[in-house]
Amino acid sequence: MLFLRYEHDAGRGPVTRTEETAEVPGVLPEALTDFIGYLLRRVHAQFSSTGTGGDADSRDFLVLDALTGRDWESQLDLAERLGINRTIMVSVIDRLEERGEVRRTRNPDNRRQYVLSLTDEGRRALDVRRRAVAERDALLTSVLTPDETARLDTLLARLLPESARSLVQGTEYLVAQAHYRLRRLGDEKLAGTGLRVRHYGPLSALVTFGPCAQQRLAELLAITGPAVSQLVDELVKQQLVRRGRDPHDRRRYALEVTDTGREKLDTVARAVADLAADVTEMLGTGGTEELRTLLLKLLSPTHSGSAFSDISAPSVLSGG
Repeated sequence: MLFLRYEHDAGRGPVTRTEETAEVPGVLPEALTDFIGYLLRRVHAQFSSTGTGGDADSRDFLVLDALTGRDWESQLDLAERLGINRTIMVSVIDRLEERGEVRRTRNPDNRRQYVLSLTDEGRRALDVRRRAVAERDALLTSVLTPDETARLDTLLARLLPESARSLVQGTEYLVAQAHYRLRRLGDEKLAGTGLRVRHYGPLSALVTFGPCAQQRLAELLAITGPAVSQLVDELVKQQLVRRGRDPHDRRRYALEVTDTGREKLDTVARAVADLAADVTEMLGTGGTEELRTLLLKLLSPTHSGSAFSDISAPSVLSGG
């Protein structure tokens, strides 16, 4: 699986395995497909579900690839460019150095820093991994034409910081990095509120459909049982959602949004709208709809809709 997870998300702690595997394949709520961030999350989940490698392989590849053609004068700077937690970066370099693929020497201009260099063994290893990346990208984007894949890569790169674009290789990596960056940018807009962009889906669904069982909410959002349990626990803890009795079956609990939850939904909706505006600016004229079309094409083989598809997204969120 050739992608790299940002180890910490806007200071909110590491992404859990439950979050990483939340999406239910084959179902795509239409009400959320206006949002590039949501589509990226779904494509990332689809790509990840067919993975055979792991995060360690991904980090190794990215570091080796970044060292092609130049030494890197600061290990910390490279970690920040690639989005790798600095502690984990140390273990990555240790592993690559042990295999003889990377050489680490003290920076003569700053003895507290290490200069990283690619060895001949590292170049041979990188050639093998690049072929594997190309083969996997071809498989993952097989529903696109070569021109469409190239255009997808161009648009995805626009969603990354300019300083990171030259380090990006491969559609799968671009999807993952763009996904994590947009999630981070959105959550930064909610800093200090205890909310995250991903809370928009459950809150809006409960407001739209009224009290419903937790299993029903999972169906509406096309996410797994453990994922919806994690979301609900977060929202209940903040008193945004309460567990009441299901009026149709007194033996079951029904989830409903509190008055505070309705107020906070407006806050999350504004953050999502602001993020959509940022995406539109990054992608340029026509870029949002073009990227949306390409991402939906990647999802089309598994797209069958969901119960959440019969409503429209709020107008405040349209356009991204």
